[in-house]
Amino acid sequence: MSKYIISACLVGLNARYDGNSNLVEVFSEMIKTGKAVPFCPEQAGGLSTPRQASEITGGVGDDVLNGKAKVITDNGQDVTQNFLVGAKETLKLAKLLGAKKAILKSKSPSCGCKNIYDGTFSGKLIEGMGVTAAYLQKHGIDVIDSDEIKK
Repeated sequence: MSKYIISACLVGLNARYDGNSNLVEVFSEMIKTGKAVPFCPEQAGGLSTPRQASEITGGVGDDVLNGKAKVITDNGQDVTQNFLVGAKETLKLAKLLGAKKAILKSKSPSCGCKNIYDGTFSGKLIEGMGVTAAYLQKHGIDVIDSDEIKK
């Protein structure tokens, strides 16, 4: 059976930046049946929950991986290194599990697969991936936006 890794907030774990979750029952069921393992790259990168909201400034996830953009909190703190460590830890987990797919929280600066916030904290979305999504994809993991499945 193919295992997935899945954003922890999607299965009811209070891992979101604001200390809440984005529970989607179909994803929670995947955990209960052993088809998926939850993770939170931001927590794995050393950030607390709750934590300041973060967005990528100056680009998208690939740009962060290439040192051309940063991840900044809404109060101006640079948390780029935390996001990079979290992405690497997520890949380690995927490899340990033999997971070839990841279901990731849409719009997140870590997990967004299609769109992320533009770095202005204004709610505007741009096309692009978050740091973890881009890192996983670069390493052969199929990333799936949570909004594509829960509809």
